[in-house]
Amino acid sequence: MNRRTPLRVGGALAVLALTFGSTPGAAAPSPAPDAVLSSPNVKQVANIPKPGPFAAPMAPMTDLVFTGDHAIAGNFEGFVVYDIRTPTAPKLVSQVLCPGAQNDLSVHGDLLFLSTDDPRGDNTCKSTPASPTDPEAWEGIKIFDIEDTSNPRYVGAVRTPCGSHTNTLVPGEGRDKDSVFLYVSSYGPAPTNPTCQPPHNGIAIVKVPVKSPEKAKIAAQPVLFPGGGNPADEGATWFPTSGCHDLAAYPAKDLMAGACMGDGILIDISDRLKPRVIDTERDVENFAFWHSALFNDKGDKVVFTDELGGGMAPTCNKMVGAERGANAVYTIEKRRLVKQSYYKIPREQGPTENCVAHYGSLVPVAGRDVMVQAWYQGGVSVWEFTDPRRPKEIAYFDRPPLSDKQLMLGGAWSAYYYNGYVYATDTQKGLDVLDLTDPGLRSAKDVKLKELNAQTQYARKA
Repeated sequence: MNRRTPLRVGGALAVLALTFGSTPGAAAPSPAPDAVLSSPNVKQVANIPKPGPFAAPMAPMTDLVFTGDHAIAGNFEGFVVYDIRTPTAPKLVSQVLCPGAQNDLSVHGDLLFLSTDDPRGDNTCKSTPASPTDPEAWEGIKIFDIEDTSNPRYVGAVRTPCGSHTNTLVPGEGRDKDSVFLYVSSYGPAPTNPTCQPPHNGIAIVKVPVKSPEKAKIAAQPVLFPGGGNPADEGATWFPTSGCHDLAAYPAKDLMAGACMGDGILIDISDRLKPRVIDTERDVENFAFWHSALFNDKGDKVVFTDELGGGMAPTCNKMVGAERGANAVYTIEKRRLVKQSYYKIPREQGPTENCVAHYGSLVPVAGRDVMVQAWYQGGVSVWEFTDPRRPKEIAYFDRPPLSDKQLMLGGAWSAYYYNGYVYATDTQKGLDVLDLTDPGLRSAKDVKLKELNAQTQYARKA
């Protein structure tokens, strides 16, 4: 979700609040509450509703990471740890109340990193909201020790410019092998915000010593757009670039793909503290907000997503079309991005369903490029881009609209494949577990990981 976005496109928390009370015109009658639509090769095997203080409509579930037999889900009010040793019957292990949108996550061993992207009175989990004009307001990265998953322990924090909307983890190497780097994405500066001043044309890199996480600090603040990012005059259909929303890393090839509002970029990270932009794409005809990126298994393709409407608009319909609010598939040729096609879910959604391309991960099928992806109230889509010019959907899971009278924030925020199953955070319904029964995807169940941050990608070993 875009938090720092103008009303003309939507997605800010102010828009969220307004939307819960809005009533669009002529809405089609909603199906019965249990009328879930899914392809024959998808089976929902579990759902755990949002627990306790996280159950409120204005406390959406967000990102997901995995470590061992546990899934950890973010929420605007904190995070939740689940035991997934039995995927068909996941169990709630613990919940940590720690308000701070969006609470996107990364994990490394016994460390969990939490992104805070709204002004808080201090860096603790007991903080209260603060004004963005307050020079003492805090935003950034919080660090937890999760060795005991039943009792996560807060161990430190790092304040970062403009906060941390998302963070992408890259393990250190060489003399930094005992550290990890967090590439912090944030955006939306304002002259009235003393901690988030324009032009904000780069990112922050936080170095975390794994054995002494309390000593984490900003190690670099590289400028990615020295000449300024993509501008946008009044009336433009895209966002001007003032920072990045999300980054995907492919460390083995020293590559990173950046989704940076008005720009999609390819970055050389051979020097981890001096990332260098090597190619830039600006699809001003169809992309409104470059939101996230995902490499394929070989690292020779990238899928960029466009979060048209900031996650709060019904964009999966004939009026918007098949090339806006969609994915764009690029090949990487001589370290340059070459656009091949667009992919958008083929099922039209109703006027009360917020629907747009959002977070996903690869389904590890040898010799094929398959992605599982969340589409808010468009549900979960499994699609293939092995032929980058002809992407196609091969499975889906789609709940009915939350309401047939008003547009409400709902649906799948993140959908990731981990050790045989798809885990999806539904903003309102909690954690879903899906089983892909398609014979062509069966080999993915043989791939077992010890950890997964979807935005940190490694070539799958044969």
